[in-house]
Amino acid sequence: MRQVTAGLFYSLDGVVEAPNLWQFDSFDDELGAGMTAMTDRTDTVLLGRIGYQEWASYWPNPENDDDFGTFINPVEKYVASRTLTGDLKWQNSRLMDRPLEEFVAALKKADGGEISVCGSISVVRQLLFAGLLDSLTVMVHPVIAGSGRRLFEPGDPATRLTLDSSTRTSKGNVISSYSLRSE
Repeated sequence: MRQVTAGLFYSLDGVVEAPNLWQFDSFDDELGAGMTAMTDRTDTVLLGRIGYQEWASYWPNPENDDDFGTFINPVEKYVASRTLTGDLKWQNSRLMDRPLEEFVAALKKADGGEISVCGSISVVRQLLFAGLLDSLTVMVHPVIAGSGRRLFEPGDPATRLTLDSSTRTSKGNVISSYSLRSE
């Protein structure tokens, strides 16, 4: 069965939204190597509507064609949205044809490599609490962002995870990977 993974940049105060506003001075070679390892295993990406719209306006532009652009532009992308309709313009992007949880459960059973959730806080949350996310990696930067959306909210259900690995990078980031604990 295919694995569904997610990796999020995370501030010390739990902010995951708009990491481009607070991570720039602590991004290091180790984070880059971790992202490359993820992209090497991934052949399918899941996005929410907001992430799709932001990324589809940025990554296809030739001036943004860095290592991540070389990965994200051609990779198969599925978008969870209740408001987008029709054909999506970004290369290899398609709308999910059924509810997120049902779609991902079927996708996990299909042939292929790793399925990664990219840039979509709501999709990560929904899959985590539905028990469909196999691995969650948080890359904690030594910064207090102060404001922005957080991954976890008051009232979330208690959910046990297992720490699989944790490393410290040269610029003081802590990369921790967790798997859902099966009871």
